[in-house]
Amino acid sequence: MERTPVVFIHGVWLHALSWESWVARFAGRGFLAVAPGWPGEAAAVADVRASPEPLSRIGLDALTDHYAGIVRSFDTAPVIVGHSVGGLIAQHLIAADVGRAAVAIAPAPVNDIPLPASPGRLLRRVRCDPADELVPLSPEQFHRAIANTLEAEESGRLYDRYVVPAPRRLLADLGCADAPRSPRAAADVGNAGRGPLLLISGQEDRLVPDEATRAVYKQYGDTTAVTDLKQFADRAHSLVIDSGWRFVADYVLGWLDEHGIRAHQPEG
Repeated sequence: MERTPVVFIHGVWLHALSWESWVARFAGRGFLAVAPGWPGEAAAVADVRASPEPLSRIGLDALTDHYAGIVRSFDTAPVIVGHSVGGLIAQHLIAADVGRAAVAIAPAPVNDIPLPASPGRLLRRVRCDPADELVPLSPEQFHRAIANTLEAEESGRLYDRYVVPAPRRLLADLGCADAPRSPRAAADVGNAGRGPLLLISGQEDRLVPDEATRAVYKQYGDTTAVTDLKQFADRAHSLVIDSGWRFVADYVLGWLDEHGIRAHQPEG
């Protein structure tokens, strides 16, 4: 029996290590779980923080192509699980018939859907000056905009373990500070032949609010392809790394099982 691959794609301001618990959980269920980093991303968070320059060249085009190549490299079509910008990429790829199924968790909005204006919206507050190649996130900003449902102690612990600077170029591609959004920030919502897609939102998410994910879900309304939405109450953008991550991961595992996507595939 061949193991079904699951490719995890992390989001802005987080390191690939942010998927460590998910990788262990999915591997324990028999999947071939991998969380490859972004192009040039060092294996350790400390190394990225010490020398973040390789990240500065990353835009949405390069990031999408990087993960498309990884997904296509498997003999068995993988499940793609993405968080934040990773969720946008997961939608883009599954809509292009790359991958077997996709899960987009608190995804950066696709197509023409904006992030609703709000005083607490971090992407509206980050200064996207072209002179700044990298945009760091302070512990206070992380707590306010990403881990806003957590106590300060847990937020600080997550910040120390997972947070790294973000490429200004990528933030601009996502529409930061009203920059023109990249054409790659799109998905073919009408593709009826693609694999199943699950959208997940946290109802207390300040970075990618629930209403933005619901608006994305509505765009898929005219396709006959499987498209589901799961909303988690009282959860913030940190829902994949905070103490409640297991509830989200187990929901995804159950959803895959419901759609016949098992950890092992019959050979041939």
